[in-house]
Amino acid sequence: MNINQLILRNLKKNLKNYYLYVFALIFSVTLYFAFVTLQYDPAMDSTKGSVKGAAAIKAASVLLIAIVSIFLLYANTIFIKRRSKEIGLFQLIGMTKNRIFRILSAENFILYFISVIIGIFIGFSISKLIIMILFKITKVQAIATLHFSSQALIQTLIVFGVIYLLIMLMNFLFIKKQSILALFRVLSSTEGKMKKISVWGMIIGISGLILISVGYYVSSRLFSGDFVTISALFTAMIVILASVIIGTYLFYKGSISFIFHLIRKKKDGYLSINEVLSLSSIMFRMKSNALLLTIITTVSALAIGLLSLSYISYYSADKMAKTWVAGDFFFTNPQESETFEKALADNKITYSEKKMEVIQVNANLKQIMDSNLKEMKVDPNNMQTAVISDKSISGIQVSPQETVFSGYNDLLQKFMPFKDSGQIELKGHKEVIPLHYLGLRKESVVPSYFTGGGSPVAIVDDSVFTRLKNDLDPTIQKKSSLFIGINLKDEAKLEKANEIFKQMNFTSEDSHDSRLETSNFQKRNMGLVMFIVGFLGLTFLITSGCILYFKQMGESEEEKPSYTILRKLGFTENDLRKGIQFKQLFNFGIPLAVGLCHGYFAVKSGWFLFGTELWTPMIIVMLLYAALYSIFGILSVLYYKKVIKEAL
Repeated sequence: MNINQLILRNLKKNLKNYYLYVFALIFSVTLYFAFVTLQYDPAMDSTKGSVKGAAAIKAASVLLIAIVSIFLLYANTIFIKRRSKEIGLFQLIGMTKNRIFRILSAENFILYFISVIIGIFIGFSISKLIIMILFKITKVQAIATLHFSSQALIQTLIVFGVIYLLIMLMNFLFIKKQSILALFRVLSSTEGKMKKISVWGMIIGISGLILISVGYYVSSRLFSGDFVTISALFTAMIVILASVIIGTYLFYKGSISFIFHLIRKKKDGYLSINEVLSLSSIMFRMKSNALLLTIITTVSALAIGLLSLSYISYYSADKMAKTWVAGDFFFTNPQESETFEKALADNKITYSEKKMEVIQVNANLKQIMDSNLKEMKVDPNNMQTAVISDKSISGIQVSPQETVFSGYNDLLQKFMPFKDSGQIELKGHKEVIPLHYLGLRKESVVPSYFTGGGSPVAIVDDSVFTRLKNDLDPTIQKKSSLFIGINLKDEAKLEKANEIFKQMNFTSEDSHDSRLETSNFQKRNMGLVMFIVGFLGLTFLITSGCILYFKQMGESEEEKPSYTILRKLGFTENDLRKGIQFKQLFNFGIPLAVGLCHGYFAVKSGWFLFGTELWTPMIIVMLLYAALYSIFGILSVLYYKKVIKEAL
């Protein structure tokens, strides 16, 4: 057998064993080339106006390089160690280390760059689909075309060429450093197997659980009023981050082994075949993989959290637009509203009109409002507040001594919560009117133009409103005090009405807005963020899933002699298969469950900063992430089945 035949046989064998690595490499190249193609695509000019689309894609491509580089270098470390005996045999038959390195380099070159070429071709093929998805998510009206970029091609080849050189450098250093004897012992020394649980191990295990619990507790109290300064809030965030990450490391380092040790002790050492193949194996192996699992769990939680928050903002866009606009359209200029209404009538779009006066007063809200953040420059003794008459709102009536507030922003409610009742004072230019506060309604009845972006509006009796109107402080009034709200009777015609609204090209400084346009603006901003985070998260999910799969491949080969013994003792393939399924449930399920918990508490602590709906967006993201992640667990079970069949 000559060298070329040896290279081809090894290449065929590696492709058979590492098909998932080849898939992940092709996928990474595909995604990177598609991202870089987007960066140079002229169609991206459509998103530059509001969200700087090309710049965002460029930043994402840099992060993508980091994720892919770490994955490929780590995967290569696993593979070169698995081939250590093969390298040792080459040296035993007289090959020099330089010749062995050239053989491995030739194999890697063929496998690597064929994958890169395939990835570039697929990336070019789907680039139009990706930009169509981007335009759909961001509500951008533009035509997507299949665009080939020579700049993207050169950039992709340079990036993956540099990664290949780093891989070759790692292989060269590994081969040069190892002796023949060391090469035959590499695999047996890679997994640190713990013989028994020590007192120190128990302390580590308990400490990990305590630190994670502390991080969760502090995150749940983050915006509850326990931290009243910016520095305290920042310190709390650092404590959360440090305790959760360190706690996660200690959890894998000791908590898993400690918990499983308690289960074994409870059973007095009498374990079923399922427990022997799952619990025992996991408690002895997770300690050595603690750092890797901590990184995977932390980045998984980060991906889940960022994607959930961006989707919360995207999902809440319509509801938030209703709050900001308080109708389908609003105007403060009667001439502009009449022009728009005439255009609606000409297009046979029926509507209803609502008019109300909105005045601004200073209010003493000290008795009903708390501030959870001292640095907020808000004086509750003299807080500017919008006021409307109860005659303007159907279904609400208050006495001349009472008031109801409506439309408070969720974010402000966290930092400046209102009590359920109390006394307030509304101040005119000369007169001060004391009123009894009856509570806060969530519904927004006037646009954010009048409320300053989320403050509540005070609803008072018409006689009180008249007194305040006749005693206005001119220095705090808006340019217009008239709110004209227009609501369509047929929701299906909203898009057509919005097109008419955009064609009006109002040039006056008076305020006007469209609910659909506001919603689309929010979706354009958050849609690109969600698109980028989603693709980066998918890349990390696939690469981390592949790493865990490769680790399971290595473990299955190491445990193959044990399966042979168990088969000879009379255990069937079905017995072993059940134990393996249970083992993979823990191997993939524990990092997934911990990552989901971290992501949940991160999102739960500050979701209100991004939108109005928590559960639906977060559950959709988590279920999708869990489903994709589970694929690698299933693939591991299938690989173990093959190993078990070959064990006898």
